[in-house]
Amino acid sequence: MPRVIAAIVFGCAVGVTGCAKTPLGAPPERAGAEAVTAPELAAPPPPAAARTVEQFDTTTEEQRVAAAAAPAGGRLLGSTVASLGDPGRPGFWAETDLVREVTQGRLVYPATGKSVAVELTPATGGGSRVSLAAMRVLEAPLTDLPSLDVYAN
Repeated sequence: MPRVIAAIVFGCAVGVTGCAKTPLGAPPERAGAEAVTAPELAAPPPPAAARTVEQFDTTTEEQRVAAAAAPAGGRLLGSTVASLGDPGRPGFWAETDLVREVTQGRLVYPATGKSVAVELTPATGGGSRVSLAAMRVLEAPLTDLPSLDVYAN
């Protein structure tokens, strides 16, 4: 009987531990107790042999739909000129000097009217770098420098 109880306790502990998700596709080392979870937006890293946009963007169609369904609103932080960020970093994120700490938000590309939920992380030097997945949802050109509106939730 004690083995059964120990197995149940262990199973519950493992189950609860498995509930901790990283925010908007952030790598596990960036996740913390203060992280806002959005497990439907997490994405695995691309394969080492990735060469195409489809290979680098490991998000699913369902994840892209969920990210695009970001509710309107939030606090407008400003506009930024964005470039494509590291395509090897999965998920929905933007590095921008418009935030001082990691926060959840969304980006809007006025040229298409599209928006996407992202994790906003601090950056220096002006401008912003945006994940491949987020740029695709926004339908922003990957080789241009689109102007995006940045909102914090």
